[in-house]
Amino acid sequence: MTGRTVIAFLMLALALVAAPARAHKPSDSYLTLKVAGQQVDGQWDIALRDLDFALNLDQNGDGELTWDEIRSQHEAIATYALARLALTSGTAACPIVAGEQLIDNHTDGAYTVLRFRATCPAGGAALGVSYRLFADLDPQHKGLVKLEHDGATSTAIFSPEAARQELLLRAPGKFTQFLDYVRHGVWHIWIGFDHILFLLALLLPAVMAPMAMKEAQTLRAAFFDVLKVVTAFTLAHSLTLTLASLGVLSLPSRWVESTIAASVLLAAVNNLVPLFRGRRPLAAFVFGLIHGFGFAGVLADLGLPQGSLVLSLAGFNVGVELGQLAIVAVFLPLAFLTRRTWLYRQLMTTGSVAIALIAAVWLFERLFDMKVLPV
Repeated sequence: MTGRTVIAFLMLALALVAAPARAHKPSDSYLTLKVAGQQVDGQWDIALRDLDFALNLDQNGDGELTWDEIRSQHEAIATYALARLALTSGTAACPIVAGEQLIDNHTDGAYTVLRFRATCPAGGAALGVSYRLFADLDPQHKGLVKLEHDGATSTAIFSPEAARQELLLRAPGKFTQFLDYVRHGVWHIWIGFDHILFLLALLLPAVMAPMAMKEAQTLRAAFFDVLKVVTAFTLAHSLTLTLASLGVLSLPSRWVESTIAASVLLAAVNNLVPLFRGRRPLAAFVFGLIHGFGFAGVLADLGLPQGSLVLSLAGFNVGVELGQLAIVAVFLPLAFLTRRTWLYRQLMTTGSVAIALIAAVWLFERLFDMKVLPV
């Protein structure tokens, strides 16, 4: 593989990350199913921005969704969503009846809260769930499902590739529950574009030897430089993620999201005009404390089973770290191979400028609660 080919690959990877960066994260919905005997009570939180794209809720086209516009479409929303959800017990279908709808704010915007009830003809050992919401519009959409039964909680991630799953009603084993939250952690670091861009901005200089160094930068030196940055970030966000998830410490969501955007902006600017001056690990730790509160917001949306808080929290943390390491494992060798080329220097500057611009827009949107880029 030539240096030019590797650089092209790196630039493509950056473009793929930056392309969907107009939104804080891709499309998710949160579905909670509470099973008691033959009855299933459901609550489905679906992003209004996704429903607007599917159903054109903004009837006057002014770019703002009002309560009257949403309320007038409640029946259409329920019909649309529930036509894409099916519950079964064994081979028997569980008819679903729509209930009330409310509005709730998640960390990434307003959601409709659709409540419903289903009745299964006979109790069984598992609840079959078929999930096809937005499957025809957004192949990246994920349904994050939480099942509660007899005080036990289990979770699952639905996608077009995994649209039908059998969720066991018995309490999941500790190891299974741990793995469930590991998967959630991996998924959420990969869709957390601001976290990824922050990490990439800190990694870009890792393979560039300082001008004062006479010896060539080695892969070992670059690895340890990356290790210090990633370890600092990991320790910091694990600390605040744990404290926030256990209810020990909390910060306003808007403040957290704005500071995360500012951290991405400063990390990118540092590659153009040195701000941290050899203290990138310290910067990673300081800003990692804030990123941990961002991860905690995601975990709050998922819900933590009260019977195994520590285990589930540990699994989510492990998943986040595995997701980070996967990014580093792809980026570092390719960056090292091309570190001396003119193209990498261009990637360093142009890529940092692109990250800084994206982060600046995020910061403005989050500080002033305004949308600059289309969602």
